[in-house]
Amino acid sequence: MSGEQVLAVAVIGAAVGLLGGLFGKGGSAIATPLLSLVGIPPISAVASPLPATIPSTLSASYAYWRERLIDWRVVGWSAAVGVPATAAGAYATRWIDGSVLVTVTELIVVALGVKFLLRPGDPHEVAVQPGAYRTRLFVVAAGVGLVSGLLANSGGFLLAPMFVVVLRLSLKQSFASSLAVAAVLAVPGTIVHAALGHIDWSVVAVFGATSIPLSYVGARLAVRTQAVHLERAYGAGLALLGTALLIAGL
Repeated sequence: MSGEQVLAVAVIGAAVGLLGGLFGKGGSAIATPLLSLVGIPPISAVASPLPATIPSTLSASYAYWRERLIDWRVVGWSAAVGVPATAAGAYATRWIDGSVLVTVTELIVVALGVKFLLRPGDPHEVAVQPGAYRTRLFVVAAGVGLVSGLLANSGGFLLAPMFVVVLRLSLKQSFASSLAVAAVLAVPGTIVHAALGHIDWSVVAVFGATSIPLSYVGARLAVRTQAVHLERAYGAGLALLGTALLIAGL
Protein backbone atom coordinates (compact mmCIF):
# COMPACT_ATOMS: atom_id res chain seq x y z
CA MET A 1 0.00 0.00 0.00
CA SER A 2 1.08 3.57 -0.64
CA GLY A 3 1.28 6.08 2.18
CA GLU A 4 -1.99 7.65 1.03
CA GLN A 5 -3.71 4.27 1.05
CA VAL A 6 -2.44 3.48 4.55
CA LEU A 7 -3.92 6.76 5.81
CA ALA A 8 -7.19 6.15 3.94
CA VAL A 9 -7.54 2.59 5.29
CA ALA A 10 -6.86 3.87 8.83
CA VAL A 11 -9.58 6.52 8.49
CA ILE A 12 -12.03 3.99 7.04
CA GLY A 13 -11.27 1.60 9.90
CA ALA A 14 -11.88 4.33 12.48
CA ALA A 15 -15.20 5.36 10.91
CA VAL A 16 -16.44 1.79 10.46
CA GLY A 17 -15.38 0.83 13.97
CA LEU A 18 -17.07 3.83 15.58
CA LEU A 19 -20.33 3.37 13.67
CA GLY A 20 -20.24 -0.40 14.17
CA GLY A 21 -19.92 -0.08 17.93
CA LEU A 22 -22.51 2.68 18.05
CA PHE A 23 -25.12 0.86 15.97
CA GLY A 24 -24.39 -2.80 16.66
CA LYS A 25 -23.00 -3.86 13.28
CA GLY A 26 -19.77 -5.58 12.35
CA GLY A 27 -19.29 -3.16 9.47
CA SER A 28 -17.55 -5.34 6.86
CA ALA A 29 -20.28 -4.68 4.29
CA ILE A 30 -19.74 -0.92 4.71
CA ALA A 31 -15.96 -1.22 4.66
CA THR A 32 -15.80 -3.16 1.38
CA PRO A 33 -16.97 -0.42 -1.03
CA LEU A 34 -14.92 2.21 0.82
CA LEU A 35 -11.74 0.13 0.65
CA SER A 36 -12.37 -0.56 -3.03
CA LEU A 37 -12.82 3.18 -3.59
CA VAL A 38 -9.31 3.92 -2.28
CA GLY A 39 -7.69 1.34 -4.54
CA ILE A 40 -7.71 -1.91 -2.55
CA PRO A 41 -8.28 -4.82 -5.01
CA PRO A 42 -11.92 -5.99 -4.95
CA ILE A 43 -11.36 -9.46 -3.47
CA SER A 44 -9.08 -8.03 -0.76
CA ALA A 45 -11.64 -5.30 -0.05
CA VAL A 46 -14.24 -8.03 0.54
CA ALA A 47 -12.08 -10.37 2.62
CA SER A 48 -9.66 -8.16 4.55
CA PRO A 49 -12.17 -6.47 6.91
CA LEU A 50 -13.35 -9.87 8.18
CA PRO A 51 -10.37 -10.74 10.45
CA ALA A 52 -10.52 -7.25 11.99
CA THR A 53 -14.28 -7.60 12.47
CA ILE A 54 -13.79 -10.35 15.05
CA PRO A 55 -11.73 -8.39 17.63
CA SER A 56 -13.55 -5.11 16.88
CA THR A 57 -16.99 -6.61 17.52
CA LEU A 58 -15.68 -8.35 20.62
CA SER A 59 -14.27 -5.02 21.80
CA ALA A 60 -17.64 -3.34 21.36
CA SER A 61 -19.44 -6.34 22.87
CA TYR A 62 -17.30 -6.01 25.99
CA ALA A 63 -18.59 -2.47 26.52
CA TYR A 64 -22.18 -3.75 26.29
CA TRP A 65 -21.38 -6.84 28.40
CA ARG A 66 -20.17 -4.61 31.23
CA GLU A 67 -23.67 -3.12 31.32
CA ARG A 68 -25.27 -6.62 31.16
CA LEU A 69 -27.01 -5.81 27.90
CA ILE A 70 -26.16 -8.97 25.92
CA ASP A 71 -29.02 -11.48 25.66
CA TRP A 72 -27.09 -14.76 25.46
CA ARG A 73 -30.17 -16.77 24.52
CA VAL A 74 -30.59 -14.59 21.44
CA VAL A 75 -26.88 -14.86 20.64
CA GLY A 76 -26.88 -18.65 20.99
CA TRP A 77 -29.94 -19.21 18.83
CA SER A 78 -28.82 -16.69 16.23
CA ALA A 79 -25.43 -18.35 15.88
CA ALA A 80 -26.74 -21.92 15.93
CA VAL A 81 -29.49 -21.25 13.39
CA GLY A 82 -27.88 -18.37 11.50
CA VAL A 83 -24.62 -20.10 10.51
CA PRO A 84 -26.23 -23.02 8.62
CA ALA A 85 -28.93 -20.71 7.23
CA THR A 86 -26.24 -18.38 5.87
CA ALA A 87 -24.49 -21.34 4.26
CA ALA A 88 -27.78 -22.48 2.74
CA GLY A 89 -28.47 -18.99 1.41
CA ALA A 90 -25.03 -18.77 -0.16
CA TYR A 91 -25.51 -22.17 -1.81
CA ALA A 92 -28.98 -21.17 -3.04
CA THR A 93 -27.46 -18.36 -5.13
CA ARG A 94 -26.84 -21.09 -7.73
CA TRP A 95 -30.58 -20.98 -8.52
CA ILE A 96 -31.97 -17.76 -7.03
CA ASP A 97 -31.48 -14.31 -8.56
CA GLY A 98 -30.80 -12.01 -5.64
CA SER A 99 -31.61 -8.75 -7.48
CA VAL A 100 -35.27 -8.62 -6.39
CA LEU A 101 -34.35 -9.68 -2.86
CA VAL A 102 -31.78 -6.87 -2.71
CA THR A 103 -34.46 -4.29 -3.53
CA VAL A 104 -36.93 -5.78 -1.03
CA THR A 105 -34.28 -5.79 1.69
CA GLU A 106 -33.37 -2.16 1.02
CA LEU A 107 -37.05 -1.15 1.20
CA ILE A 108 -37.35 -2.98 4.54
CA VAL A 109 -34.29 -1.11 5.84
CA VAL A 110 -35.84 2.23 4.84
CA ALA A 111 -39.18 1.30 6.47
CA LEU A 112 -37.48 0.24 9.70
CA GLY A 113 -35.46 3.45 9.70
CA VAL A 114 -38.61 5.54 9.39
CA LYS A 115 -40.22 3.51 12.20
CA PHE A 116 -37.33 4.16 14.60
CA LEU A 117 -37.09 7.80 13.55
CA LEU A 118 -40.78 8.65 13.99
CA ARG A 119 -41.85 6.24 16.76
CA PRO A 120 -38.93 5.64 19.13
CA GLY A 121 -39.80 3.63 22.21
CA ASP A 122 -43.38 2.92 21.15
CA PRO A 123 -45.28 2.65 24.47
CA HIS A 124 -47.98 0.45 22.91
CA GLU A 125 -45.61 -2.45 22.23
CA VAL A 126 -46.08 -5.42 24.60
CA ALA A 127 -43.79 -8.25 25.60
CA VAL A 128 -43.76 -11.42 23.51
CA GLN A 129 -45.04 -14.57 25.22
CA PRO A 130 -42.38 -17.28 25.85
CA GLY A 131 -43.71 -19.78 23.30
CA ALA A 132 -44.07 -17.20 20.56
CA TYR A 133 -40.68 -15.74 21.49
CA ARG A 134 -38.85 -18.96 20.67
CA THR A 135 -40.66 -19.24 17.34
CA ARG A 136 -39.90 -15.63 16.45
CA LEU A 137 -36.25 -16.03 17.45
CA PHE A 138 -35.89 -19.05 15.17
CA VAL A 139 -37.60 -17.24 12.27
CA VAL A 140 -35.43 -14.13 12.68
CA ALA A 141 -32.19 -16.14 12.87
CA ALA A 142 -33.08 -18.35 9.91
CA GLY A 143 -34.50 -15.51 7.81
CA VAL A 144 -31.63 -13.10 8.33
CA GLY A 145 -29.14 -15.92 7.84
CA LEU A 146 -30.68 -16.88 4.50
CA VAL A 147 -30.76 -13.27 3.33
CA SER A 148 -27.15 -12.76 4.44
CA GLY A 149 -26.06 -15.79 2.45
CA LEU A 150 -28.01 -14.76 -0.63
CA LEU A 151 -26.79 -11.17 -0.55
CA ALA A 152 -23.26 -11.75 0.77
CA ASN A 153 -23.53 -9.60 3.95
CA SER A 154 -26.35 -7.16 3.11
CA GLY A 155 -28.81 -9.14 5.23
CA GLY A 156 -26.73 -8.43 8.29
CA PHE A 157 -28.19 -4.94 8.44
CA LEU A 158 -31.50 -6.57 9.40
CA LEU A 159 -30.25 -8.35 12.52
CA ALA A 160 -30.38 -5.56 15.14
CA PRO A 161 -33.64 -3.97 13.88
CA MET A 162 -35.32 -7.40 13.69
CA PHE A 163 -34.33 -8.05 17.30
CA VAL A 164 -36.15 -4.85 18.23
CA VAL A 165 -39.24 -5.16 16.02
CA VAL A 166 -39.85 -8.91 16.20
CA LEU A 167 -38.36 -9.93 19.57
CA ARG A 168 -39.11 -6.61 21.32
CA LEU A 169 -35.63 -6.29 22.78
CA SER A 170 -34.50 -2.81 23.71
CA LEU A 171 -32.34 -1.11 21.11
CA LYS A 172 -29.23 -1.35 23.29
CA GLN A 173 -29.84 -5.06 23.94
CA SER A 174 -30.28 -5.55 20.20
CA PHE A 175 -27.01 -3.78 19.40
CA ALA A 176 -25.17 -5.77 22.07
CA SER A 177 -26.53 -9.13 20.91
CA SER A 178 -26.05 -8.30 17.22
CA LEU A 179 -22.36 -7.53 17.79
CA ALA A 180 -21.79 -10.81 19.63
CA VAL A 181 -23.44 -12.70 16.76
CA ALA A 182 -21.37 -10.77 14.20
CA ALA A 183 -18.16 -11.91 15.90
CA VAL A 184 -19.25 -15.54 15.53
CA LEU A 185 -20.42 -15.22 11.92
CA ALA A 186 -17.14 -13.57 10.85
CA VAL A 187 -15.06 -16.62 11.85
CA PRO A 188 -15.99 -19.08 9.05
CA GLY A 189 -15.66 -16.38 6.39
CA THR A 190 -12.22 -15.44 7.70
CA ILE A 191 -11.03 -19.05 7.64
CA VAL A 192 -12.24 -19.65 4.08
CA HIS A 193 -10.84 -16.41 2.66
CA ALA A 194 -7.52 -16.92 4.44
CA ALA A 195 -7.24 -20.41 2.96
CA LEU A 196 -7.95 -19.00 -0.49
CA GLY A 197 -5.33 -16.26 -0.09
CA HIS A 198 -7.83 -13.42 -0.44
CA ILE A 199 -6.81 -11.52 2.71
CA ASP A 200 -4.26 -8.68 2.54
CA TRP A 201 -2.84 -8.81 6.06
CA SER A 202 -1.30 -5.34 5.77
CA VAL A 203 -4.84 -3.97 5.22
CA VAL A 204 -6.04 -6.02 8.20
CA ALA A 205 -3.33 -4.56 10.44
CA VAL A 206 -4.01 -0.92 9.51
CA PHE A 207 -7.81 -1.33 9.47
CA GLY A 208 -7.82 -3.17 12.79
CA ALA A 209 -5.49 -0.69 14.50
CA THR A 210 -8.18 1.99 14.29
CA SER A 211 -11.41 -0.03 14.09
CA ILE A 212 -10.84 -2.08 17.26
CA PRO A 213 -10.45 0.80 19.76
CA LEU A 214 -13.06 2.95 18.00
CA SER A 215 -15.58 0.09 18.17
CA TYR A 216 -15.29 0.19 21.94
CA VAL A 217 -15.67 3.99 21.94
CA GLY A 218 -18.79 3.71 19.75
CA ALA A 219 -20.33 1.13 22.07
CA ARG A 220 -19.63 3.28 25.13
CA LEU A 221 -21.29 6.23 23.41
CA ALA A 222 -24.34 4.08 22.68
CA VAL A 223 -24.54 2.85 26.27
CA ARG A 224 -24.44 6.43 27.61
CA THR A 225 -26.91 7.89 25.09
CA GLN A 226 -30.56 8.20 26.07
CA ALA A 227 -32.57 5.47 24.36
CA VAL A 228 -34.96 7.84 22.56
CA HIS A 229 -32.09 9.85 21.04
CA LEU A 230 -30.24 6.68 20.08
CA GLU A 231 -33.33 5.26 18.35
CA ARG A 232 -33.85 8.45 16.34
CA ALA A 233 -30.19 8.52 15.28
CA TYR A 234 -30.37 4.83 14.37
CA GLY A 235 -33.59 5.40 12.43
CA ALA A 236 -32.04 8.24 10.47
CA GLY A 237 -28.99 6.11 9.73
CA LEU A 238 -31.06 3.16 8.51
CA ALA A 239 -33.28 5.36 6.35
CA LEU A 240 -30.28 7.07 4.76
CA LEU A 241 -28.49 3.76 4.23
CA GLY A 242 -31.49 2.07 2.62
CA THR A 243 -32.15 5.08 0.39
CA ALA A 244 -28.51 5.28 -0.69
CA LEU A 245 -28.48 1.56 -1.54
CA LEU A 246 -31.70 1.91 -3.52
CA ILE A 247 -30.32 4.84 -5.50
CA ALA A 248 -27.02 3.07 -6.14
CA GLY A 249 -28.91 0.07 -7.48
CA LEU A 250 -30.89 2.08 -10.03
